[in-house]
Amino acid sequence: MKTIALLHPGNMGSTIGACAATSGARVLWAAEQRSAASRKRAEQAGLLDAGDLAAAVRQSDIVLSVCPPEFATEVAVSVAAQKFKGIYVDANAVSRATAEEIGKIVTKAGASFVDGGIIGSPVRKAGTTRMYLSGEKAEDVAQLFSKSMLDARSISATPGEASALKVVYAAWTKGTDALILAIRALATHEGVDNALLEEWKISQPALENKCLRAAANVAPKMWRYVGEMREIAEAFKSAGLPNGFHSAAAEVSERLACFKDQTEPGPTLAAVLEKLGAIAPERR
Repeated sequence: MKTIALLHPGNMGSTIGACAATSGARVLWAAEQRSAASRKRAEQAGLLDAGDLAAAVRQSDIVLSVCPPEFATEVAVSVAAQKFKGIYVDANAVSRATAEEIGKIVTKAGASFVDGGIIGSPVRKAGTTRMYLSGEKAEDVAQLFSKSMLDARSISATPGEASALKVVYAAWTKGTDALILAIRALATHEGVDNALLEEWKISQPALENKCLRAAANVAPKMWRYVGEMREIAEAFKSAGLPNGFHSAAAEVSERLACFKDQTEPGPTLAAVLEKLGAIAPERR
């Protein structure tokens, strides 16, 4: 039985930990200084509280980091400080450059590094979520989830490629959610929103529903997109490509952070457009 330290059980991470436990792993987490919501998620996922980070790392063969991308390097540094010698898996939404830097941090301390990228929603049923892995021990990590609902796939022995795949995928899926809301905000500002909707019905019939879905279902999650969009922007910049698309998407996401976790009902489109700064002609 392998022991995994999961850092830290958020909405996605807790379900990844539960999948590892389903496949037979012993999954630990560190409750010290964590919120009541984190404690509840960990308990529901069947994770075992090791107390603090040092205790969790000391008992584990594998450390799995699933956290907001802006904290990914900080988590790696804290684990490296424990002189961890097992397999460190960074499954965060970071650029290839950030993943490679994290790899240097943990391998310098003695660990093996596997890079990961998660595509899909928190794991509630089979077929919805894939975790792509790259690194020399990527296949070993994939096997830890072989009996679970998570589809874990080793794609390369080169760390960084899993993160690169996640970046190019999310650049479209999440970037276009931010873009379409910004477009509706501009249309409202210019007084042509109704005309735009009429044209969409003729030539782009899927876009109105995409916009409504982005407001009601995506805006409550966009506080988590801020760091990810910045990582994507850096990836474009590093490749010599224009990065303004996703820098703007990060700003859109930041403006909508006030809707954090607002569900049932989700925010209305009007409320989202107002937060983006849309001003109708009669109000200018």
